[in-house]
Amino acid sequence: MADGSERVGLQINEVSDPLELFSRWMEDAKLSELNDPNAMSLATATPEGQPSVRIVLLKRYDANGFAFYTNGESRKGDELRANPRAALCLHWKSRQRQVRIEGSIRELPPEDVDLYFKRRHRMSQIGAWASQQSRPLSSREELEARTAEFEEKFPGEVPRPPYWTGFSVRPERIEFWQERDFRLHDRIVFTRDPEAEWTRQRLYP
Repeated sequence: MADGSERVGLQINEVSDPLELFSRWMEDAKLSELNDPNAMSLATATPEGQPSVRIVLLKRYDANGFAFYTNGESRKGDELRANPRAALCLHWKSRQRQVRIEGSIRELPPEDVDLYFKRRHRMSQIGAWASQQSRPLSSREELEARTAEFEEKFPGEVPRPPYWTGFSVRPERIEFWQERDFRLHDRIVFTRDPEAEWTRQRLYP
């Protein structure tokens, strides 16, 4: 634990750009996490404030946002369009680290979504057609029958379903958390002002 604590202190002192620090932590996580180092919790809410949360996969990130792909007619898709703000959380247990991101939502352009969809495994493409995500399903057999139906319908290239899309969270606040002994953890938060400049602040654990 001491090694990780020393490293985070050094890294935070070295950088003023949270995207640079996030990239370093992500590369560290890829070396130590057994499964899906890019898995993150996505929290959304209805206009009335009813929250929900689920795990999605981070597919890319830069100064413009943290991007993921999904069925736009799912519960999260409905909520993101109705209330275009969201929060993300990545937790890397092997590194005793956590990153929390909050910001506004934008839907990715169709050409971006098309490009990613074409790179997916064929059966994942078929699954995007077969699954009416978040809708009631009578049985596993129904899902398997729909999968077979679309396998037959698309023997060659599988087109992107019109409802399958991508979203990006434009970060306005990014918090880095590193576990330390006796729960005296390190917490550093970066906030972005209207001119897109970042400020850094240490928080009590």
